Amino acid sequence: MSRRATWHLLVPGIIVGAITAVALVVPLLPLPDPIRMDIPARLLPPSVGHLLGQDEYGRDVLSRILWGARTSLVVAFVAAAAAAIVGTCLGLFGGYFRGLVELLTVRTAEAILCFPPLLLALLVVTLLGPGAGTLITVLAFLYAPGFARISFAETLMVRALDYVTAQEALGARPERIVIRTILPNVAPALLVQFSLTVASAIVLESGLSFLGLGVVPPAPSWGLMIRGARSTMEQAPWLLLWPCLALTGTVIALNMLCDRLRDVLDPRAQGRQSSWLARGAARILPSVAGSTQKPSLLRVEGLTIEITTPSGARFRPVRDIALTVAPGETLAMVGESGSGKTLTALALLGLLPPAARIIGGTALFTGRDGRVRDLNLLAEPELRQLRGDEIAMVFQDPGNSLNPVHRIYHQLAETIRAHRPANRSAVAVQAIGLLREVGLPDAERRAYAFPHELSGGQLQRVMIAMAIANGPRLLIADEPTTALDVTIQAQILDLLAALKVRSQGMGLIFVTHNLAVVAEIAQRVCVMYAGQIVEEGPVSEVFARPRHPYTAALIASVPEGGSGRLVAIPGTVPLPGALARGCCFAPRCPRSGPECTADLPVLERISSGRATRCIKWRELA
Repeated sequence: MSRRATWHLLVPGIIVGAITAVALVVPLLPLPDPIRMDIPARLLPPSVGHLLGQDEYGRDVLSRILWGARTSLVVAFVAAAAAAIVGTCLGLFGGYFRGLVELLTVRTAEAILCFPPLLLALLVVTLLGPGAGTLITVLAFLYAPGFARISFAETLMVRALDYVTAQEALGARPERIVIRTILPNVAPALLVQFSLTVASAIVLESGLSFLGLGVVPPAPSWGLMIRGARSTMEQAPWLLLWPCLALTGTVIALNMLCDRLRDVLDPRAQGRQSSWLARGAARILPSVAGSTQKPSLLRVEGLTIEITTPSGARFRPVRDIALTVAPGETLAMVGESGSGKTLTALALLGLLPPAARIIGGTALFTGRDGRVRDLNLLAEPELRQLRGDEIAMVFQDPGNSLNPVHRIYHQLAETIRAHRPANRSAVAVQAIGLLREVGLPDAERRAYAFPHELSGGQLQRVMIAMAIANGPRLLIADEPTTALDVTIQAQILDLLAALKVRSQGMGLIFVTHNLAVVAEIAQRVCVMYAGQIVEEGPVSEVFARPRHPYTAALIASVPEGGSGRLVAIPGTVPLPGALARGCCFAPRCPRSGPECTADLPVLERISSGRATRCIKWRELA
């Protein structure tokens, strides 16, 4: 963790620690009795003996502020802790066991969310009577469903990961898997929820006390102080200022602290856990910082992208994408236009358009130094360091990807200098060498040409040279042969294959809709449709024995030999905002039935390295 991150964590930590410490030791401080009244001295302004003045009954304001902090923090922390324990247990077991357990835990708890929290609290407190004990019970009851929903959602995401499957394969008991493996991985999200709950509980306690249904007078409470100051606002406005400042400052400090702690304890942000604080967290949550496994070059899990339209409507063009790329492997992503292939590739580099954003999933990338980073969590400066260096992209249209007013050499040199400090002569030698490496004829002369002076195939070679300039570990090629004739396509494919052999370990994601290209260049293929991966597996197996009707239809639509007619897929890819219920391909599928539109199918593992999203894959077999 950087010094700046440490500073950001320490500042709210010191503030919250100071507030908590004062609340704990306030009985030992030399303060006036917070409930002792001095009617002749009512509404006196701040003085040496009473630093914050005296209230409408002559009581010392500073003493009541500090004692009120003790009351508010005790109620909020105890209620939040009780809600966290109950709600987390409900969500963990409901998300892991599903079925009837989910119905009895999560779904039952969610019924409480149907009621407005303040009105429900008012009803219960009115029936049971005011008091700190009643407040704690009511708040814990109100906030437990929030913890249940969050732990349930996080558990669903974690339980499908390989390390959970590995624990099950080893014969570990379910409760041990839930407590030792899943709980530490969902802890960061629960920690953020805990901070929000404590802050919300403080506000709700103050609100109920303000209404006379919380802490019983004359006990000190920030809500009671605000209530009393309301009637004397004109004579003593400072009486309203102090409790409001205490309430606001405490809530802000709590939110800041737990937001920073989330970043430190997040198991996906492994590259930032190198400080003493992270090592301490590893002792508390051993599965977060201590469970390691040999990583893939890239491992994507649950990637989901949401787009917001100008009218405010939201839809998800990419949903629950899961893929892996091993060092030296070529993974092809195929599908019709509009399937979400390019959007998925752009998301990996943090290059989504402003209207689109990633709302879920992880993209774990292993760098040259062996560090594993979640690309979805990296800030823009960190992503910028990876782009063009360890991860590079070749775009579909090189004519629009190159700056028309700069010569080829200058654009290539800029790519090199962005990541490697080098003098002018060294850059020139490297740039010319790269253009020769990608097979650009007469490289010395064409290096100083403008983009419009080169052909489409030559421009694509230049784009590939820029992409490999810094020796990336992962190359993403987004339909790099689409606009080229067949002869040039073959040359570009041969070039990419040769570069992979020379690079020794570079992974390649090849985005295309050309199945013939996939058969020639890739080892594994992901078939995408309507924003989802519908089939995955080795190219030879998928093409020989497709296990999804969409894959079979794509293969059948490729012209072969002397066939006089093409087999077209009826209909079109649905718009992301108008997806059919259940299987998205069902409206175009000749095998679809009522069961296909009942539920959304999951990506089912059918054998080693093979997966399909069709519930009728056995019929295809």
